[in-house]
Amino acid sequence: MQDLQMEKLKEIVQNSGNIVFFGGAGVSTESGIPDFRSTDGLYHQQYDYPPETILSHTFFRRNPDEFFRFYRNKMLMLDAKPNAAHLKLAQWEREGRLKAVITQNIDGLHQAAGSRKVLELHGSVLRNYCEKCGRFYDARHILESEGVPHCECGGTIKPDVVLYEESLDMQIMQEAISYISQADVLIIGGTSLVVYPAAGLIDYYRGNKLVLVNKTPTARDSVADLVVAGSIGEIFSAL
Repeated sequence: MQDLQMEKLKEIVQNSGNIVFFGGAGVSTESGIPDFRSTDGLYHQQYDYPPETILSHTFFRRNPDEFFRFYRNKMLMLDAKPNAAHLKLAQWEREGRLKAVITQNIDGLHQAAGSRKVLELHGSVLRNYCEKCGRFYDARHILESEGVPHCECGGTIKPDVVLYEESLDMQIMQEAISYISQADVLIIGGTSLVVYPAAGLIDYYRGNKLVLVNKTPTARDSVADLVVAGSIGEIFSAL
């Protein structure tokens, strides 16, 4: 059965010049970046609060020391390298098959793999700005600082990451909707499609080649035109 699905996926990719990829945490876990919701993900680590509490706007304001302790320890995986899925997507873009990558991940690995059109729904750990003067700081600066990182002007440096309780960037959302609604093929990978509003983006797809690639079943398997179960890196490297 898997062989048949792989052949169908290969055919879909080879015959398209307008693919859009929408990816979640599962794309990055194969590069060693932990996932919140998987069985060995961040929820099963030892912290005084669950990750969704720590990574909220309220917690960032009320308890910035603990926020940054967690953030440095769990979110800044700066030695992670792109895996086969990232590299294949960048290859498809170079070949003119893929128009955009839309990602829920904040690690910058798609860009590191060579992808140029990447829409980051939840921001990036690689960008950090002083809340007072707007000065830019890279992720290494945050990692190597202690306590709450401060700018030379005295302002707090905040990661350019969408925390829980914060709104997504509407310009990026609109661009993502535009790419998805015009796509010939929409491939969704490494996400269980439970985090909204991002998961709702697939409702804008108008085509008939909706492909879901994930290790476990998703909330939308029943509406997909093709479901391929397994490691996204292994599946993409075979294409």
